[in-house]
Amino acid sequence: MSTENEDGSRAAAPGRDGRTPQAGQEPGVPGADRTAPLPAVPPPPPQSPPPVPPAAHAAAGPAPGSDPYGPQSQPSPSAPSAPPAWGTPQGHPSGPHPGAGAQPPYGPPPHAPGGDGSGGSGKPGKRRGGLVAAVLAAALVAGGIGGAIGFVAAERSGDNGSTTVSASTGGEAASRAPGSVAAVAAEALRSVVTIEASGGQESGTGTGFVYDKQGHIVTNNHVVAPAADGGELSVTFSDGRQYRAEIVGRAQGYDVAVIKLRGIGNDELKPLPLGNSDKAAVGDATIAIGAPFGLSSTVTTGIVSAKNRPVAAGGDGDSQASYMSAIQTDASINPGNSGGPLLDAKGNVIGINSAIQSTGGSDPYGGSSGGSIGLGFAIPINQADRVAQDLIKTGKPVYAVMGVLRNDSFNGKGAQISPQPVQGVDPVTPGGPADKAGLKPGDVITKLDDTVIDSGPTLVSQIWTYKPGDEVKVTYERSGRTATTTLTLGERVGDN
Repeated sequence: MSTENEDGSRAAAPGRDGRTPQAGQEPGVPGADRTAPLPAVPPPPPQSPPPVPPAAHAAAGPAPGSDPYGPQSQPSPSAPSAPPAWGTPQGHPSGPHPGAGAQPPYGPPPHAPGGDGSGGSGKPGKRRGGLVAAVLAAALVAGGIGGAIGFVAAERSGDNGSTTVSASTGGEAASRAPGSVAAVAAEALRSVVTIEASGGQESGTGTGFVYDKQGHIVTNNHVVAPAADGGELSVTFSDGRQYRAEIVGRAQGYDVAVIKLRGIGNDELKPLPLGNSDKAAVGDATIAIGAPFGLSSTVTTGIVSAKNRPVAAGGDGDSQASYMSAIQTDASINPGNSGGPLLDAKGNVIGINSAIQSTGGSDPYGGSSGGSIGLGFAIPINQADRVAQDLIKTGKPVYAVMGVLRNDSFNGKGAQISPQPVQGVDPVTPGGPADKAGLKPGDVITKLDDTVIDSGPTLVSQIWTYKPGDEVKVTYERSGRTATTTLTLGERVGDN
């Protein structure tokens, strides 16, 4: 029996040191991958370092590792998961909603989302609820693919007998309308960077963008994870400028990280303007910028395909599962796009590309992650901005919690609070938010405010859209009857 806190963290299972986490602690959960969970992609030749852990995009679904939402109770049936989005919690995939779960561009394959909202494995999960996204562990070395393409182009350009005719431009560049994609991209590219992270036996490539003039760069946690323990970070701008960087803070549960450039001196940095993700509407135009497969400064376009898509990603190995109520887009996102901005038509950041749903397959460097099939997932910028500010101020993330353990073996609609203690841990934390609101073991939560909760991962993804201290209306079922209560969310500081 596995139990998780409503926030996604596991409490009942003993930790790696053999100790049982205390109530409120959030041990690791087998992870779903971010932005469509994909296995880490090893760097292209001539370099051949080991595969990089899930990075910028993970598929929705349970993931190995500690869960940001607390201990998880009995494992629930698995649900289809998207490519790397953070693994399946404790190996129990949970089912995604249409669009739920994705894999991060360049990460491990998607794991099915778990009842607690933990990420899933690289394969689509079978559990209902949040989609398991596959983490695309940006593990490509820029230049491998680009070099090959350049070689082919050079060979073809040298062919004899060409009959092509060049259009006369009078030596002047074509004009671009101020609101065109070309104009927006030209402005934004100056503030988007390619990040290379290395440490130990891991290395990878992802994307980030300038957050402020002090040199802070926002990206995905899984992009910088290889450099977390004394590794190195290298940041390259589209104009060729390069800087070393250091990690300011990481939020594994949110899959957000902030790094800071070193030695910028008087160099001018232009932060990207932040939009309002709450105001984004389905059908709005989107622009994604990143380094797919190591190809820096790549621009793709699409629309907002859906909003509030529950996605669980990551959780493979020592990583903690991540959860998001994502913006879904059909803009092409691939391994290496992780951490890059998703812009609106005016060039404002509305999300951080983090996971994709993928059909899987083999990548050019031996990874098992697949490419874009038009199902990409981004962390809403309103949430990411709040997390980034916390990381810059204290270096630690802050999570909202209810104070309950989820029963991941529950097969009905909703997220069930574990009906009984698990290894001595109470299903409802005494004196916690849920206890004060009158919730009991066995209650099935079906709504948070106006949002329908149909699984554990969905519950976790939705809770994390709130801040500690926020009041939420909880609709639940007990003994066949529906009731409501108002709950004030508590807080948990840090990932462990």
